[in-house]
This record gives sequence, C-alpha cells and structure tokens, in this order.
Amino acid sequence: MPVTYRLAKDFNIAANIIRAQVAPNQVGKLVLELAGDIDQLDAAIDWMQAQHIDVSFASREIVIDEDCCVDCGLCTGVCPTEALTLEPETFRLNFRRSRCIVCEQCVPTCPVQAISTNF
Repeated sequence: MPVTYRLAKDFNIAANIIRAQVAPNQVGKLVLELAGDIDQLDAAIDWMQAQHIDVSFASREIVIDEDCCVDCGLCTGVCPTEALTLEPETFRLNFRRSRCIVCEQCVPTCPVQAISTNF
C-alpha cells in the first residue's frame, strides 16, 4: 500500500521518510516525520491504525556515553540532520539534541557502542 502517497493525497500531510526497512509481503518498519494541520495529522494516524499499521511516537531520545565515546566521528557521517558533528578545533563529538529526530542510524554505526536510545 502506498502509505506516504495516501497521507499526502487524502490528508494533505507531508511525510519525510527518515528510515525504511520494507520488503514485499513482509512486515516492515518505516520511520516518518509528519507535518501538517494537527486535525489532519490526527485523522491520518487514525486511518493508519484502521489499516492495521502500528503507529508509535518518537518518545525516545539518543543517549551518548561520553566516557565511552572515542570521538571517531563515524556517527556524524550517517546523521541526516547534522545533530552529531565534530568540533573543528578540538575534534570532539558535539550532539545537538534539538536537531535529533531519533532515526537511530548512529546507534549501529558506533564502533564502541557509546550511542544508545533511552525510553
């Protein structure tokens, strides 16, 4: 089913695909950032649930263990919002939580497992 198309056409919702793990005839996972009128957003979420699409809200946040982090910068290369950057002068990792959309792409990228999610 073309979910993002239906969100745009039927509810005037802009759906930004952050992460997708979808295969034909299998259960998948799609992380979306939705933007639009609040009433339309509520209606779109109700529609998705009526289509047996499990909807969960990003109530998690990224946590970085600064004692474990080696400031290698690998996570900065996969961060789509540049919430993770290296300071140009010190080469230390800088995390701007306000830019983070909790796409979790940084979690498996960290070689020392210093990045995790918190509920």
